[in-house]
Amino acid sequence: MHGYELIQQIVARSDGAWKPSPGSIYPALAQLEDEGLVLIERIAGRKTAQLTDAGRAHVAEHRTDLGSPWDEVKESVGGDAIDLRGLIGLLMGAAGQVAAVGTAQQVKEAGEVLSSARRKLYRILAEEERPDAPDSGSDDNEA
Repeated sequence: MHGYELIQQIVARSDGAWKPSPGSIYPALAQLEDEGLVLIERIAGRKTAQLTDAGRAHVAEHRTDLGSPWDEVKESVGGDAIDLRGLIGLLMGAAGQVAAVGTAQQVKEAGEVLSSARRKLYRILAEEERPDAPDSGSDDNEA
C-alpha cells in the first residue's frame, strides 16, 4: 500500500478514532525500512510499502506484544469524542464547499462562524474548569 492507503486503513480499522497524518506515516515507514522490516518501492509513480520477510517474522514473533492497536485506540477514545470527530468532519466538508464555491462575502461569513465556534468551544472548557461556573450557556455575542 502507499501512505494514503495506510492512513485510510488505520482510520477504518480504528472506526475513525485514529487518523495519522502523512507527517507521521512517512517517517515511520522510513524507520521501518531502515530496520529492514518494510520494503519501499516506487510502483506506478507512487511509493508503496510492504513487509519484508524479516518484517513478517517480527510480527509473527511479537504478535502478543503488538496486541491489537485498533482496539486499544478505540478503547482510549470515548464514544463522545468519536461522535465529535464525525461532526468535525461534516463541518470541514461544509467549510470546504463554502471555500470552493462561495462568494467572497460567504467565505467571510463562514470564517466568522468558524472563529465563533472555536471561541465557544474554549468557553465550554473554561466554564467546566471554574468551580463557580453557571450551568447556563453564555451569550453568543461575546468574543
